Amino acid sequence: MSPGWQSRVRGCLLGGAIGDALGAPVEFESGRKILKKHPGLLRTFVSGGAGWPPGTVTDDTQMTLFTVEGLIRASVRAHRGLGMTLAPVHHAYDRWLDTQQHSGPSGERDGWLQGEQWLYARRAPGNTCLNALRGARHGGPRITQYGVQAENGSKGCGGVMRVAPFGLMPESFSTEWVFDSAATAAGYTHGHPSGKLASGALAAIIHEICSGATLDAALDTTAALLATRDGHEETSTALAAARRQAARGTGHGPDRVEELGGGWVAEEALAIPVYVALSHQEPEQLLDALALAVSHSGDSDSTGAICGNILGALHGEAALPAELAATVEGRAVILQLADDFVDELTRTESRPGFARRYPSS
Repeated sequence: MSPGWQSRVRGCLLGGAIGDALGAPVEFESGRKILKKHPGLLRTFVSGGAGWPPGTVTDDTQMTLFTVEGLIRASVRAHRGLGMTLAPVHHAYDRWLDTQQHSGPSGERDGWLQGEQWLYARRAPGNTCLNALRGARHGGPRITQYGVQAENGSKGCGGVMRVAPFGLMPESFSTEWVFDSAATAAGYTHGHPSGKLASGALAAIIHEICSGATLDAALDTTAALLATRDGHEETSTALAAARRQAARGTGHGPDRVEELGGGWVAEEALAIPVYVALSHQEPEQLLDALALAVSHSGDSDSTGAICGNILGALHGEAALPAELAATVEGRAVILQLADDFVDELTRTESRPGFARRYPSS
C-alpha cells in the first residue's frame, strides 16, 4: 500500500534530517577511513566532536526547514489574495542567515521558527550561501532584495540540499512549476546553471514520486523536463551516469559511489543519492541506502540528506529507521513544520490564527 501524502511529507523531511545527521561527522574523512572504523558502513549516529553530539544536523537541514516555512508563508500570502510568489522563500533564507550571525533569537524575531534556539548553531554553513544572502542585504537586513538571483558562478551543493520541500507541493502544482521554482530558489545563492538545474531536478523527482510515480518513472519525467533547459548537459549527464551505475546489478558499494564524484557540486550531490536510491529501492533497505550514501570520501551529510529526502518521500515516515528517527536533532520541529505544511497547502481559505504563526509580510 502506497503511503499517503502526509506520510510522504513527514518521511521526506525527517529522512533528510536523518541522512544529514548520519553523514555530518564523517564529511571530511576519506572513504577508506570511514570503512576502517565502520566495516559495515556507517549505520548509527556518531559524535562529530565537542559540541556535536550524535544525531546533530547541519545547515542542510536548517535551510530545508526554512524552505518549508517560506513555502507555508507563500501559501498564506496567496490565501490573502497577494499571489503565490517565491519571495517569502528568499525571506526565509534571510532569517536563517540571522541564526548564523547571532547567538540566539532576539525580541525582533519574525515567526516561531526563528525563535528556536537550537537553530542558532553554525554547522559548517557554506560560504556561498552566507555571502550571497549577505550580499542581498543592501542597506541592512530590513532592506533586502528578495527574489533577486545571485550573481556568482557557483554550482556547489548548497542549493540542491535544501529544495526538497518544493517537491512536496500538492498535485495541483505542476511538476514544471516545481522544477522551475526550486531552480529559482537555488539561484538565490548559486548562480551556475548546474546549481539551479540539479535543484530543479531533485524537486521534480520528489514531486513525481509524491504523485504516485515509481522512482524510475519519476527520473524519466525529470530527464525529459531537464533536457528542455539551457545548460542542462552536466546535470543530465550526471543523472544518466547514476542510472547506469545502478543498472550494473550487485556489488553496490562506496567504490561505485565515488565513481560518481564527491557530491561537493550540485550535479554530483544529486547523482550519488539517485544511484543509491535506485540500488536500494525496497522500504526495508532504507537504512542500507543511507549508510551507503554517507560512507564515501565526499560531502557525506548532503548526499545523505538528499538520499533521505528521496526515499522518505518514496516510502513514507513508517519506513524510516526507528531509532534514528526518534533521536535526530529537531525531530519535534521537523514534524510540526511537516504537518503545518500539509495543513496549509490543503485548505482553501485564510485563517487569521494560522497566519499569525506564519506572517506573510
